[in-house]
Amino acid sequence: MEKYIQEEKINFKDGLIPVIVQDSKTDKVLMLGYMNQEAYRKSIKEKKLTFYSRSKKRLWTKGEISKNYLLIQNILIDCDQDALLIKVNPTGPVCHKGTDTCWKEINKINFLFYLENIISNKINKENKNSYVFKLFKKGINRISQKFGEEAVEVIIESKDMNKNLFLNESADLLFHYLILLYSKNSSIQEVIEILKKRHLKKDND
Repeated sequence: MEKYIQEEKINFKDGLIPVIVQDSKTDKVLMLGYMNQEAYRKSIKEKKLTFYSRSKKRLWTKGEISKNYLLIQNILIDCDQDALLIKVNPTGPVCHKGTDTCWKEINKINFLFYLENIISNKINKENKNSYVFKLFKKGINRISQKFGEEAVEVIIESKDMNKNLFLNESADLLFHYLILLYSKNSSIQEVIEILKKRHLKKDND
């Protein structure tokens, strides 16, 4: 089976073709988009999914702002050659609202990505009533200080026997860690990749 479909085999009806996007590992349907010929060529060249936005009237690469790209693994075409099924490996949440799919599905494993996206949205949209935005505007020193305060709270509760308090303080610490990561222009995915590399190195030693 060929990995990509030759462009001349694709029927770009009215200049566009619908694209169903599917997770290559789970087979979960992630989203629906549209491509024109230019978007298809760019997707093949960069191996990242690029669509044609009918509202913006331009090409847009999924993840160009969020860095949550859709890495192409395989492309299939239907029997009428007027619809594509593209299997991808997503590098983060697919929907701009932070969910795994555009149907509001959230994989429990990926909830941290969802939360990370909420933090990003509150800051980028300058939600002045948001605790996250208010903390971010105070700068890296206050964010680091707050993270340190939460870490101390976790240490204190770890010495007690109240599991509920310990877990709640742990949740606070993790939440503020995500804010700290964002303020350093970093992401939880980058931390995960470092852990993966360390794990693989340990296995190979």
